[in-house]
Amino acid sequence: MGFGGERAFSPRQHLVKQVMSDRKSLVIVGGGFAGVRVAQQLERTLPRDWSMRMLSQDNFITYNPLLPEVVGASLLPSHVVAPLRQMLHRTDLSMVRVTDINTSEKTVEYLGEGAGTLHYDALVIAVGQAANLSLVPGMGTYALPLKTLGDALFVRNRIIARLEHAELQGDIDARQWLTSFVVIGGGFSGVETAGEMLDFIHESLRYYKNVSMEDVMVHLVHSGAYLLPELSMSLGNFAHTKMTKYRLKIHLNARAVRVDGRGVVLNNGTVLSAGTVVCTIGTAPSPLVAGMNLPKQKGRLAVAPDMSVPGVDGVWSLGDCAAVPNAQDASVSPPTAQFADRQARLLARNITAYALGKATLPFSYKPMGQMSTVGHNNAVAEIFGFKVSGFLAWLLWRATYLAKIPTFGRKVRLFLEWSWAMFFPPDISHLGFVRSRRPSASDTAPVSAPGVDVAAPIELALMPVSAAEGVLRGSA
Repeated sequence: MGFGGERAFSPRQHLVKQVMSDRKSLVIVGGGFAGVRVAQQLERTLPRDWSMRMLSQDNFITYNPLLPEVVGASLLPSHVVAPLRQMLHRTDLSMVRVTDINTSEKTVEYLGEGAGTLHYDALVIAVGQAANLSLVPGMGTYALPLKTLGDALFVRNRIIARLEHAELQGDIDARQWLTSFVVIGGGFSGVETAGEMLDFIHESLRYYKNVSMEDVMVHLVHSGAYLLPELSMSLGNFAHTKMTKYRLKIHLNARAVRVDGRGVVLNNGTVLSAGTVVCTIGTAPSPLVAGMNLPKQKGRLAVAPDMSVPGVDGVWSLGDCAAVPNAQDASVSPPTAQFADRQARLLARNITAYALGKATLPFSYKPMGQMSTVGHNNAVAEIFGFKVSGFLAWLLWRATYLAKIPTFGRKVRLFLEWSWAMFFPPDISHLGFVRSRRPSASDTAPVSAPGVDVAAPIELALMPVSAAEGVLRGSA
């Protein structure tokens, strides 16, 4: 069977099927926030003689601003994702990896259940950006990124593994190294991750009798003069004050110049000894975008004010992978979900106008504001110029993201999970995803049951960082 329960067909049959159809084809590459939103809008407005298909490596969308809450066990992993098939109704979905786009032939090459080719009449590129771990020497080897749900789960497991190791460690220096953490980046993601991490550790220590809060230290490294540069200095300073009341040390005007197996070295010579380093800075172009022979601006696709790609008929781009001009202030739109949402709404209108032979409009948007949690049920927000901080801002932050989650059922689940986390301790289960090893001809030791290894498997998050990364690279 093929995707969506359709009868399986070869890539050539798929291409021929499209060519023979009288309907025009719109293909959306990327199942992130921008791609999904534009598809939802187009389902209401695109003429019926057009078909739509989304190509995505995953069959779900991840709400990245909630990933720090997965790290801190405030949310279950399933609560920060939503299945694309439950969100899209008129759009066909293929869970594949796009390998090439030929704008001259108007075709898209992909790998899924074999290789395939799709013809398009209009194309939307919304593939986002990738993590860039090459900014600092050693970061790619020793630091943990926080870009995907898998990253968040890995960091969560690493924290629990460090606490378990510290519980067994009698040497105070070794115990403090295990329970010391460095978060690189003082923007939204870094601040929220550091706050969630510290809250999680603080609430978990009641179960680790040999580890005290005096052993724990979370370092937050930021190159700017104040935290959260996207907000005002006063809100950044509020976040600084709230976060440093606990075992969290903030290093401002500081840059990491090297990451190694013992910690982080800063540009002022300070050495932060820590068993875990989390990186929230650095983005790189998607490999698909990087390989396209189209104009780019700082790694992002250069697009016209209406989000069309200049000189290429029927190709559009939005979201993090596109440098979308904002007519509101003549600047390039920042890569945030708020801007992606507004871009998607206008792009759906422009593509509909393109399909009907009408004029398109330039993108122009004045942001409503920004908000960020800082831990301990506190947050900071700046909405329409008004500054809010503390518990009220935290409630506003949660209400905003609760509204963004699709379907009533998922909203209820998220609300109940958040409410539970306010009154009960976090889940400190170390979530191992190790499969039973299949027996091979080289096996000499007897097993207790067919296909089950009697030896305890080694979970990656329990390894030293360098060893775990080596295993991951070897299995890639």
